[in-house]
Amino acid sequence: MSEGLLESVPDYREFYTVDELNSSSEELALRHPDKVSLTTIGKARSGEKIQALKIGSGKKVALMFGFPHPNEPIGSMTLEHLSNRLVEDTSLDSLDYTWYLVKCIDPDGARLNEGWFKGRFTPLKYALGYYRPPLQQQVEWTFPIEYKTHVWKKPLPETKALMGLINMAKPQFMYSLHNSGFGGVYFFLSEPCRPLYSRLQTVVKNEGLPLHSGEPESPYMKRYSRAIFESPTVAQEYEFLNKNTGEDPAELMAGGSSSGEYARRVAGTFTLICEMPYFYDPRIEDASLSDVTRKEACLYDAKCTEEILDFTKRVYSKARKLVKSHRDRRPFIDSVESRLRTLPEYLEAQRNWAITDKTMTRKATVAEKFDSFTAMRFYDVLNLGMLYRCIVDTGNEQAEEQVLRHIKEDIRDFTKQLSFRVIPIRSLVRVQLGSALATARQLSKGTRC
Repeated sequence: MSEGLLESVPDYREFYTVDELNSSSEELALRHPDKVSLTTIGKARSGEKIQALKIGSGKKVALMFGFPHPNEPIGSMTLEHLSNRLVEDTSLDSLDYTWYLVKCIDPDGARLNEGWFKGRFTPLKYALGYYRPPLQQQVEWTFPIEYKTHVWKKPLPETKALMGLINMAKPQFMYSLHNSGFGGVYFFLSEPCRPLYSRLQTVVKNEGLPLHSGEPESPYMKRYSRAIFESPTVAQEYEFLNKNTGEDPAELMAGGSSSGEYARRVAGTFTLICEMPYFYDPRIEDASLSDVTRKEACLYDAKCTEEILDFTKRVYSKARKLVKSHRDRRPFIDSVESRLRTLPEYLEAQRNWAITDKTMTRKATVAEKFDSFTAMRFYDVLNLGMLYRCIVDTGNEQAEEQVLRHIKEDIRDFTKQLSFRVIPIRSLVRVQLGSALATARQLSKGTRC
């Protein structure tokens, strides 16, 4: 079953646009009206329809959605292929699922990234076309939550659409189809599931891709197994900030809880997330010891990010007046201003954790050092890319030239330190599909983990 599904993944060379994804779904429903239904589950902030495919009639329910963040299109390609195979391959019926597939939960944000979807993929092209909204405007992180002093009751229209589908379908299995930018492959699970660990790791190894061996996304994330973590929660973030800052965490936290937290609360759903890079360097899985401690590596990471933040602040403060007269820059303005407002306290929390946590005194592995010294610099460049999109063609020629030069120099320096390769879209889709099948099979047994 899985071999047939994975072998049939096309050699995708580009990502589909939102219009292409919508057209493909409509054509599939027209070709197979007896097997496929296409339903509008809500509207984006722009008023654009958000649609879900329903395929199959099994006893269990699986919900999968793409573009949980609008710079993450790999999942849309996974759902593009899976939707066709669910109709054409009857062997998948044995899993006994009804499938709800949302190829694009954030069409507005996805459209702001389409400039790098076509043609040759490069770090510079990605940076100059990159868009990611601030946390309080991300579909994935705006579900209602109340925890101590932190209260969020303002789900986005897109979030409400997903909430409605979760409430109606009550999925046993949900797959939020994320991807990272640089590094190795890693997973988040909403609860421990030992039988899955080796299967998920094998899916990655079968594609010749590295498992992430660097630092977790956040210090408070619990590691279940190599490259497999517990899904982060609002409570964990709150307690981390409470311990490592002198502020009320609610004053620092933006947005709400994740789709996984919400689905578990209302339907007992098991959620899988698979984070995959567009490209990687072999050092990201090197477990040998480096010449620095974890503390030194994490403090260096915070220092570099703070330098980029200071640069952003200087440039934006001079360009802000002209920028704000351009209404089409509002998405980028929101992202830049949110980062300037919230990141300093998070960096302070990271530094305090690095200094006080006893585990930080051991030597960092090569992978951990590489993560902090090199890989994380890629994400700094992406944030400069949003600053550039914020000020370009707004009458701030000097600032525009300054930021563009900084981006090009950083990418040149970044790539000089690397021996990286761009990962074929086909391989990334195969990892997401293989992970989906492994998890769906495990949950179809009638027991949890």
